[in-house]
Amino acid sequence: MASSILFFGFLALSFIHALASDPGSLQDFCVADETSNVVVNGLACKDPKMVQADDFSFSGLHLAGNTSNAVGSRVTTVNVAQIPGLNTLGISLVRIDYAPWGINPPHTHPRGTEILTVIEGSLEVGFVTSNPENRLITKVLQKGDVFVFPIGLVHFQRNVGNGNAVAIAALSSQNPGVITIANAVFGSTPEIPSDILVKAFQLDKNVVSYLQSKF
Repeated sequence: MASSILFFGFLALSFIHALASDPGSLQDFCVADETSNVVVNGLACKDPKMVQADDFSFSGLHLAGNTSNAVGSRVTTVNVAQIPGLNTLGISLVRIDYAPWGINPPHTHPRGTEILTVIEGSLEVGFVTSNPENRLITKVLQKGDVFVFPIGLVHFQRNVGNGNAVAIAALSSQNPGVITIANAVFGSTPEIPSDILVKAFQLDKNVVSYLQSKF
Protein backbone atom coordinates (compact mmCIF):
# COMPACT_ATOMS: atom_id res chain seq x y z
CA MET A 1 0.00 0.00 0.00
CA ALA A 2 2.77 2.42 0.98
CA SER A 3 4.67 1.62 -2.22
CA SER A 4 1.53 2.34 -4.29
CA ILE A 5 1.09 5.72 -2.59
CA LEU A 6 4.72 6.57 -3.27
CA PHE A 7 4.38 5.48 -6.89
CA PHE A 8 1.25 7.57 -7.57
CA GLY A 9 2.74 10.50 -5.67
CA PHE A 10 5.82 10.35 -7.86
CA LEU A 11 3.60 10.04 -10.95
CA ALA A 12 1.61 13.15 -9.97
CA LEU A 13 4.79 15.14 -9.42
CA SER A 14 6.04 14.01 -12.83
CA PHE A 15 2.87 15.27 -14.50
CA ILE A 16 3.14 18.62 -12.71
CA HIS A 17 6.73 18.97 -13.86
CA ALA A 18 5.79 18.01 -17.43
CA LEU A 19 3.06 20.66 -17.54
CA ALA A 20 5.29 23.53 -16.38
CA SER A 21 6.18 26.05 -19.11
CA ASP A 22 9.82 26.30 -18.03
CA PRO A 23 11.86 24.10 -15.68
CA GLY A 24 11.98 25.43 -12.13
CA SER A 25 15.16 26.87 -10.67
CA LEU A 26 16.95 24.91 -7.94
CA GLN A 27 19.12 27.85 -6.89
CA ASP A 28 18.89 31.62 -6.48
CA PHE A 29 19.60 32.19 -10.16
CA CYS A 30 21.16 30.59 -13.21
CA VAL A 31 22.44 33.43 -15.37
CA ALA A 32 22.81 32.22 -18.95
CA ASP A 33 26.38 31.56 -20.05
CA GLU A 34 26.31 32.61 -23.70
CA THR A 35 29.82 31.23 -24.28
CA SER A 36 29.00 27.69 -23.15
CA ASN A 37 28.86 24.84 -25.68
CA VAL A 38 26.83 22.66 -23.32
CA VAL A 39 23.44 21.75 -24.81
CA VAL A 40 20.65 21.79 -22.22
CA ASN A 41 16.91 22.57 -22.11
CA GLY A 42 17.42 26.29 -21.66
CA LEU A 43 20.92 27.67 -21.27
CA ALA A 44 23.90 26.63 -19.18
CA CYS A 45 24.65 28.62 -16.02
CA LYS A 46 27.41 31.15 -15.64
CA ASP A 47 29.67 30.81 -12.60
CA PRO A 48 27.71 32.66 -9.85
CA LYS A 49 30.91 34.42 -8.78
CA MET A 50 31.11 36.02 -12.23
CA VAL A 51 27.54 37.36 -12.21
CA GLN A 52 27.06 41.14 -12.36
CA ALA A 53 24.08 43.49 -12.07
CA ASP A 54 24.10 43.95 -15.86
CA ASP A 55 23.12 40.28 -16.18
CA PHE A 56 19.71 41.22 -14.71
CA SER A 57 19.00 44.51 -16.50
CA PHE A 58 17.97 45.92 -19.87
CA SER A 59 17.77 49.51 -21.09
CA GLY A 60 15.68 50.95 -23.90
CA LEU A 61 12.10 49.87 -23.29
CA HIS A 62 11.08 53.53 -23.15
CA LEU A 63 12.04 53.93 -26.81
CA ALA A 64 9.29 53.61 -29.41
CA GLY A 65 9.71 50.85 -31.97
CA ASN A 66 9.78 51.63 -35.69
CA THR A 67 6.34 50.75 -37.07
CA SER A 68 7.14 51.63 -40.69
CA ASN A 69 6.50 48.13 -42.03
CA ALA A 70 3.76 46.17 -43.80
CA VAL A 71 1.78 45.36 -40.61
CA GLY A 72 2.30 48.68 -38.82
CA SER A 73 3.68 47.34 -35.57
CA ARG A 74 6.98 46.58 -33.86
CA VAL A 75 7.69 44.17 -31.02
CA THR A 76 10.64 44.92 -28.74
CA THR A 77 11.55 41.69 -26.99
CA VAL A 78 13.10 41.36 -23.54
CA ASN A 79 13.74 37.68 -22.97
CA VAL A 80 16.72 35.57 -21.94
CA ALA A 81 18.61 36.71 -25.03
CA GLN A 82 18.54 40.30 -23.73
CA ILE A 83 18.65 39.56 -19.96
CA PRO A 84 20.74 36.46 -19.23
CA GLY A 85 19.47 36.49 -15.64
CA LEU A 86 16.02 35.41 -16.87
CA ASN A 87 17.40 31.92 -17.50
CA THR A 88 15.25 29.34 -15.58
CA LEU A 89 12.97 32.06 -14.13
CA GLY A 90 10.06 31.41 -16.51
CA ILE A 91 9.19 34.99 -17.44
CA SER A 92 9.88 37.56 -20.17
CA LEU A 93 8.54 40.85 -21.46
CA VAL A 94 7.75 42.67 -24.69
CA ARG A 95 6.86 46.20 -25.71
CA ILE A 96 4.56 46.47 -28.73
CA ASP A 97 4.20 49.70 -30.70
CA TYR A 98 1.34 50.14 -33.18
CA ALA A 99 0.90 52.73 -35.92
CA PRO A 100 -2.69 53.95 -36.44
CA TRP A 101 -4.67 50.85 -37.53
CA GLY A 102 -1.51 48.77 -37.32
CA ILE A 103 -1.78 45.11 -36.33
CA ASN A 104 0.22 42.50 -34.50
CA PRO A 105 -0.83 39.73 -36.92
CA PRO A 106 -2.29 36.37 -35.85
CA HIS A 107 0.41 34.36 -34.09
CA THR A 108 0.99 31.90 -31.25
CA HIS A 109 3.49 31.49 -28.43
CA PRO A 110 4.15 27.74 -28.15
CA ARG A 111 5.81 28.00 -24.73
CA GLY A 112 4.05 30.82 -22.88
CA THR A 113 0.81 32.46 -21.77
CA GLU A 114 0.72 36.22 -22.40
CA ILE A 115 -0.82 38.97 -20.26
CA LEU A 116 -1.03 42.33 -22.05
CA THR A 117 -1.60 45.84 -20.68
CA VAL A 118 -2.50 48.81 -22.87
CA ILE A 119 -0.25 51.78 -22.04
CA GLU A 120 -1.51 54.20 -24.71
CA GLY A 121 -4.34 54.09 -27.23
CA SER A 122 -7.10 51.58 -27.93
CA LEU A 123 -6.56 48.00 -29.06
CA GLU A 124 -8.90 45.39 -30.48
CA VAL A 125 -7.54 42.06 -29.23
CA GLY A 126 -8.64 38.48 -29.55
CA PHE A 127 -7.78 34.81 -29.58
CA VAL A 128 -9.30 31.72 -31.20
CA THR A 129 -10.07 28.55 -29.26
CA SER A 130 -8.91 25.16 -30.48
CA ASN A 131 -10.75 22.78 -32.83
CA PRO A 132 -13.59 22.05 -33.34
CA GLU A 133 -15.18 25.24 -31.92
CA ASN A 134 -12.62 27.74 -33.26
CA ARG A 135 -14.44 30.40 -31.26
CA LEU A 136 -13.17 33.97 -31.52
CA ILE A 137 -12.98 35.70 -28.13
CA THR A 138 -12.41 39.40 -28.68
CA LYS A 139 -12.61 42.75 -26.90
CA VAL A 140 -11.65 46.39 -27.41
CA LEU A 141 -9.21 47.55 -24.72
CA GLN A 142 -8.57 51.07 -23.53
CA LYS A 143 -5.57 52.55 -21.71
CA GLY A 144 -4.98 50.61 -18.49
CA ASP A 145 -6.98 47.54 -19.56
CA VAL A 146 -5.47 44.04 -19.29
CA PHE A 147 -6.10 40.92 -21.40
CA VAL A 148 -4.78 37.34 -21.27
CA PHE A 149 -3.89 35.14 -24.24
CA PRO A 150 -3.71 31.46 -23.16
CA ILE A 151 -0.61 29.49 -24.12
CA GLY A 152 -0.53 28.15 -27.66
CA LEU A 153 -3.72 29.81 -28.93
CA VAL A 154 -3.73 31.99 -32.06
CA HIS A 155 -4.17 35.64 -31.09
CA PHE A 156 -3.80 39.17 -32.46
CA GLN A 157 -4.03 42.88 -31.67
CA ARG A 158 -5.12 45.84 -33.79
CA ASN A 159 -4.83 49.55 -33.07
CA VAL A 160 -8.35 50.92 -33.53
CA GLY A 161 -7.42 54.54 -32.80
CA ASN A 162 -6.22 57.36 -35.00
CA GLY A 163 -3.01 57.80 -32.97
CA ASN A 164 -0.17 55.50 -32.02
CA ALA A 165 -0.75 52.79 -29.42
CA VAL A 166 1.61 51.07 -27.00
CA ALA A 167 1.25 47.86 -24.98
CA ILE A 168 3.45 45.97 -22.54
CA ALA A 169 3.05 42.21 -22.24
CA ALA A 170 4.56 39.62 -19.91
CA LEU A 171 4.93 35.98 -20.94
CA SER A 172 5.29 32.88 -18.78
CA SER A 173 8.56 31.68 -20.28
CA GLN A 174 12.11 32.95 -20.56
CA ASN A 175 11.80 32.13 -24.28
CA PRO A 176 8.11 31.79 -25.24
CA GLY A 177 8.77 31.63 -28.97
CA VAL A 178 6.49 33.09 -31.62
CA ILE A 179 4.91 31.56 -34.73
CA THR A 180 3.34 34.16 -37.02
CA ILE A 181 0.70 32.19 -38.91
CA ALA A 182 1.02 33.79 -42.35
CA ASN A 183 4.83 33.69 -42.27
CA ALA A 184 4.91 30.07 -41.14
CA VAL A 185 2.34 28.80 -43.64
CA PHE A 186 3.23 30.85 -46.71
CA GLY A 187 6.85 31.69 -46.00
CA SER A 188 8.38 28.44 -44.75
CA THR A 189 11.79 27.27 -45.97
CA PRO A 190 11.51 25.13 -48.00
CA GLU A 191 7.98 26.02 -49.08
CA ILE A 192 5.01 23.87 -48.14
CA PRO A 193 3.91 22.26 -51.44
CA SER A 194 1.32 24.53 -53.05
CA ASP A 195 -1.14 21.69 -53.69
CA ILE A 196 -1.34 21.09 -49.93
CA LEU A 197 -2.13 24.76 -49.32
CA VAL A 198 -4.66 24.77 -52.17
CA LYS A 199 -6.58 21.96 -50.48
CA ALA A 200 -6.12 23.28 -46.95
CA PHE A 201 -7.32 26.81 -47.71
CA GLN A 202 -9.62 25.97 -50.66
CA LEU A 203 -7.85 28.55 -52.82
CA ASP A 204 -6.84 28.73 -56.45
CA LYS A 205 -3.21 27.69 -57.06
CA ASN A 206 -2.40 31.14 -58.46
CA VAL A 207 -3.62 32.75 -55.24
CA VAL A 208 -1.43 30.42 -53.17
CA SER A 209 1.58 31.18 -55.37
CA TYR A 210 0.92 34.89 -54.94
CA LEU A 211 0.68 34.56 -51.15
CA GLN A 212 3.90 32.56 -51.05
CA SER A 213 5.64 35.27 -53.05
CA LYS A 214 4.63 37.85 -50.40
CA PHE A 215 6.40 35.98 -47.59
